[in-house]
Amino acid sequence: MEQDFTQYTNEDLLIKYKRTKDIHIKHELVMRYMYMVRSISIQMRDVYLSFAQVEDIVNEGVLTIMSGIEKFDPEMNVKFETYISKRIRGMIIDMARKQDWIPRSVRKNAKELDNAVMELCNRLGRFPSPRETAEYMNISLEKYQEALGKTNVYSVLSLDMVLEAGNDNKKTVQLPAVNENEQPEDHYLQEEFKQILVQAINNLKENEQKVISLYYMDELNMKEIAQVMNVSEPRISQIHSNAIQKLKLYLTGFINGK
Repeated sequence: MEQDFTQYTNEDLLIKYKRTKDIHIKHELVMRYMYMVRSISIQMRDVYLSFAQVEDIVNEGVLTIMSGIEKFDPEMNVKFETYISKRIRGMIIDMARKQDWIPRSVRKNAKELDNAVMELCNRLGRFPSPRETAEYMNISLEKYQEALGKTNVYSVLSLDMVLEAGNDNKKTVQLPAVNENEQPEDHYLQEEFKQILVQAINNLKENEQKVISLYYMDELNMKEIAQVMNVSEPRISQIHSNAIQKLKLYLTGFINGK
């Protein structure tokens, strides 16, 4: 006999499943959170379309939800939506890393851009303008903006790697985990890093802050952000890449103790 779960909230079902391990409850939860898989898979399609289809990501996302339900602790002060969203995004990024699909030319351009920005930051004592960076690289501003846009997806992945880099230095810099309170020192470092991340975002220009917010918090894709901000999609890609460059520089300094 099919059970009726309509009277239960998602939170109620999570608690009930932890107590009973009823497979029917788990199936209901997966169905309720499928919208998140579809939403994130559409938002991040630029990351995986060269090696996977949306259906592949959705299938992997279902497995991620099922695993997340088992590992999630309702007693911790973290919403399941936040927890599972990070896990789904992490799953897609992990798939991209394993594929190593980013063209060598894009990696080379991204490294050259990063090196130029780093050198100018050291010289100027501030983040350089696009025109200053273009002049330093001896290319036109249009060529610089074009190169920046092409490295957009790689920038997302490389920022994620920066967020994990602190693990080698005993700095837990990933976004807060459900079990963050198990190690007080790790929890302190996570709180410290969150403050640094907020500072880094606050130092961005207003349009960069808005793009970061719409992409990572509201989970809109580049096309949707372009519509919201009434500019072209390539322009949004450029703003996003520029913001990611600044965040990487700021966070790398923190990780390296600078």
